[in-house]
Amino acid sequence: MVERPMIGRIPHLRQNAFYGQSGGVTAVINASACGVIEAARQQSAKIGKLFAGRNGIIGALNEDLIDTTEERNDAIAALRHTPAGAFGSCRFKLKDFEGDRRSYERLIAVCKAHDIGYFLYNGGGDSADTCIKISQFAERVGYPLRSVLIPKTIDNDLFGTDTCPGFGSVAKYVAVSTREASFDVRSMSRSSTKVFVFEVMGRHAGWIAAAGALAADENNDLPIAIVFPEIAFDSARFIARVKAMVDSYDYCTVIVSEGARRADGRFLADQGTSDAFGHKQLGGAAPVVARMLSSALGYKCHWAVADYLQRSARHVASRTDVDQAYAVGKAAVEMAIAGENAIMPAIVRTCGEPYTWTIGKVSLAHVANVEKLLPREFISADGFGITSACRAYLLPLIQGEDYPPYENGLPQFATLMNKCVPKRLEPFEL
Repeated sequence: MVERPMIGRIPHLRQNAFYGQSGGVTAVINASACGVIEAARQQSAKIGKLFAGRNGIIGALNEDLIDTTEERNDAIAALRHTPAGAFGSCRFKLKDFEGDRRSYERLIAVCKAHDIGYFLYNGGGDSADTCIKISQFAERVGYPLRSVLIPKTIDNDLFGTDTCPGFGSVAKYVAVSTREASFDVRSMSRSSTKVFVFEVMGRHAGWIAAAGALAADENNDLPIAIVFPEIAFDSARFIARVKAMVDSYDYCTVIVSEGARRADGRFLADQGTSDAFGHKQLGGAAPVVARMLSSALGYKCHWAVADYLQRSARHVASRTDVDQAYAVGKAAVEMAIAGENAIMPAIVRTCGEPYTWTIGKVSLAHVANVEKLLPREFISADGFGITSACRAYLLPLIQGEDYPPYENGLPQFATLMNKCVPKRLEPFEL
């Protein structure tokens, strides 16, 4: 029997709050942090201090709590245009209660020691699992803790929200980079490079790869082939598709997801190692594809792996994404002080054209350990492009610019003091 956390309202007490950043960071996760902290400061009658865990849940376990009240208002406001995780993130997965009860007891002990009644965790699917487990354990031991997940993931694979903060900016980066690179290779194709292969993130879901197709439109006739993780990779069909494009255009741009798989389920980029969450360590699909094309067709190919560049590119962030990231952070605080528990503020698309959205909420029981893949109806019939429905979904998410301030030609970002409060408990060994 799976335990369900207590959903609904918990009697309100004025207590402190914990905020943590988890998993891979994004260009806009700090915009969510800004929303959380500014909302908490506006609710000083209901929230005492807001503590940020240094490196997410690890900071909570180590009682390594940053006192955000020490930061100036302008420094917090600057988080809105600062990429990465201002308080440090982590890849740390809590085991079940029975497997590691001491960690849960430690978390409750830290909450009691610092009068923490709100647990706000900023992350993706694995973080949803962490958040719901903590909520369940708090209920089991009778500690009044309101747990809220603040959605974040560039993969756009969280269930229950129309889009995930972090994705819109990555989609914009990939679309812009694909268009720029396509113009470049087109200019060189007659006597040099025929194919540019661009590898993007996306372990199981092809949302990011799909964004590359936005580079081509009615004003930009660009030959783009996409390798999705949802479509089993067929080398013969893929090579034929690229050859047809090069025959027609003299060049081609290939977008390959790091999670591209063969028919037998093996990743093209499987390195044989796993990360702290137990996921296969990927990275290297692009050179595999480039070598394949060079060998089969004799083309000169260039390739690139976007890696951290795509998720840290705050200079080309989507204004829509920044606004949504801030909004879910603010909403998380408002929901928590209203007594909500084990939920996630979600982005709800209220209209497609013109695009409008609002904030709703979804139970974490429906979010944790559920992965939202790119629907088959968003992928073209041949498996190498996107449909008009996918384009209509994606385009609003990359709209608008929100440039950080520049000085001496470089963007200016916030670096916080991150002063920790005195520890009150004995050290804990992870």
